[in-house]
Amino acid sequence: MSGVGSNSSVNLGEFATTDAERYQILQAYRKIAIVGLSSNPYRPSHFVAVYMRQHGYEVTPVNPREQEILGRKSYPSLKEVPPPVEIVDIFRDPAAIPGIVEEAIECGAKVIWMQLGLIHEGAARRAKDAGLQVVMDRCIKIEHARFRGGLNQLGLNGGLLSSRPR
Repeated sequence: MSGVGSNSSVNLGEFATTDAERYQILQAYRKIAIVGLSSNPYRPSHFVAVYMRQHGYEVTPVNPREQEILGRKSYPSLKEVPPPVEIVDIFRDPAAIPGIVEEAIECGAKVIWMQLGLIHEGAARRAKDAGLQVVMDRCIKIEHARFRGGLNQLGLNGGLLSSRPR
């Protein structure tokens, strides 16, 4: 269990995922509904959406307070997103996760992906019992960049800061 999030308590429990499992998810599925996607370009969810779109993923915004984000219609809930929904990427308070998981199950999603800092074992158990794959406490963008050898696209090793003279 390497990479960002490797110190997470999730890696010690029944919901741990391997690099190979996360890589397989990112290879198999291309449609991501981002629940809690913000139109604010300084929010992590926005940064993730831009990156994933640049890498060929179809990103659907799910945010009841927004009409449109990144030129795409924003849906108030997962129930209203046109199928298929493959990955549900969650940027919401942990208390909202069980309801999001129920909607993901209803809409036939394949994967629940809880972003860095988000852990909800009860919702994860419900998703797994319903046949969904679950990733917790990991950033989908960081994982994608790590597997592609492109953490510089994340802003790390981007050459902006250097001890070398210009």
